[in-house]
Amino acid sequence: MRTPVFTGACTALVTPFDSHGNINYDSFGRLIDAQISAGVDALCVCGTTGESATMSIREHIAAVEFCVKRVDHRVKVIAGAGSNDTSAAVYLSQHAQDSGADALLHVTPYYNKASQTGLIKHYEYITDRTDLPIILYNVPSRTGVSFTAETYRILSENPKINGIKEASGNFSLLAHTRFLCPDDFYIWSGNDDQVVPMMSLGAKGVISVACNIVPEVMVEMSHLCLENDFEAASKLQIQYMDLIDSLFCEVNPIPVKAAMNMMGMEAGSLRLPLCDISEKNLDVLRASMERMGLLK
Repeated sequence: MRTPVFTGACTALVTPFDSHGNINYDSFGRLIDAQISAGVDALCVCGTTGESATMSIREHIAAVEFCVKRVDHRVKVIAGAGSNDTSAAVYLSQHAQDSGADALLHVTPYYNKASQTGLIKHYEYITDRTDLPIILYNVPSRTGVSFTAETYRILSENPKINGIKEASGNFSLLAHTRFLCPDDFYIWSGNDDQVVPMMSLGAKGVISVACNIVPEVMVEMSHLCLENDFEAASKLQIQYMDLIDSLFCEVNPIPVKAAMNMMGMEAGSLRLPLCDISEKNLDVLRASMERMGLLK
């Protein structure tokens, strides 16, 4: 029987860049340490929030290696390794495994718009070439393709596939997946605004953007759900909805990096084609952060 890679809150880490556009490892190390001190259950490196799409292969591998070494087994490390090129996904997976990562996050191949059969073949090819547990990542708003519940059922038969980061916002898909798949095929919320409702349907936690700035809140919210205290968890979800909404007023990770920089966390700039948050949305974000007491 599979055990979940983690339960509770996993931070989808940003990748801090310096003034020259290189990875700021000093800031990255401080972020990792602060997240662990705040009690997060896992860290996800080189995912969407980490701007993996604009990293070179060499940078990607180096960032995963750094994260694994800095964490030093204090929490689980999930390495983003997805690609729209199956062979590249295998390459990143094998390097993450060699680095000592605990699991892999594999987004559906973007732009190609693979068929459901293509998705199955893609993941079967990867699992044949790595030993690490894999978390599938469904985010059709970015990739242009979504899993079906039946495809999840087929993939759930593969013991190396641990479950899904679900960011489709499709609760019908979630419910049908829970119906069709075994209990040891795990689900995590990929949307900060849907943690409690998804966990009420059996999700094991969240892979969170908001964790970068309010880790204690996301840990408490997810752990209350794990303890079946959905009433208290719901209050937190509602209390932080405005802040969570403001963190997605532009495409992720533009707002969260702006928020971190306002908090003195040295997240640095973004890489093109992403650019700085607009003044209008910066005002919205700042006002929300002030209401939640995050700015002095």
